[in-house]
Amino acid sequence: MKINDQDQSLKLFVVLSRAVQTITKRVEEDIKTYGLNPTEFAVLELLYSKGDQPIQKIGEKVLLASSSITYVVDKLEKKNFLFRKPCPKDRRVTYAAITEEGTQLMNDIFPKHREAIQDIFGGLDENEKENMIVQLKKLGFYAKDL
Repeated sequence: MKINDQDQSLKLFVVLSRAVQTITKRVEEDIKTYGLNPTEFAVLELLYSKGDQPIQKIGEKVLLASSSITYVVDKLEKKNFLFRKPCPKDRRVTYAAITEEGTQLMNDIFPKHREAIQDIFGGLDENEKENMIVQLKKLGFYAKDL
């Protein structure tokens, strides 16, 4: 029996949603083994890879509500993984910067996390991953433009 296009789209949505939920769950389980929650990890990873960031801009970069950012930054500051520093050019802006301790933590855990991600996506070969990246981008851009 051939599935019509509407039903196929619905099935794709369900399969994609379940896959994302399962993958996210596995990634979060990995992150928790390092004593961080996913939001703390995302903020630290941003600072680790991109350098100092205005606190006001972190939320949009890690897809987090701005109301939660202050709480996460406070928690990471208490753990001595980041510190706040004022912007020399604009007193209204405060930057989050990773500490030496935060950098050491990320130096230790990021390679392990990258390996865990590789294991999670191990069900696909390199060509399948590349094709999926292209197709999901195409789908995402199309949906955005609707």
